[in-house]
Amino acid sequence: MTGLDHQLVIDELQAVIDDTQHTIERFEVTGMEAEMPEDYGKLLAILNDAVTQQRAHTLAMLGKP
Repeated sequence: MTGLDHQLVIDELQAVIDDTQHTIERFEVTGMEAEMPEDYGKLLAILNDAVTQQRAHTLAMLGKP
């Protein structure tokens, strides 16, 4: 992948991160994390996965292992 390819993926992952964080905030404000703990856990897993992938692409773009 080129640096530009990595940057495009990083940007798309940032959109996923932002959207997921917004949804998590809505869950917490409305108390849904207590009513739907499995779904809340899935949101946290999505967020963690997106952040992990974004970090990997950032490091790859910078040429670091």
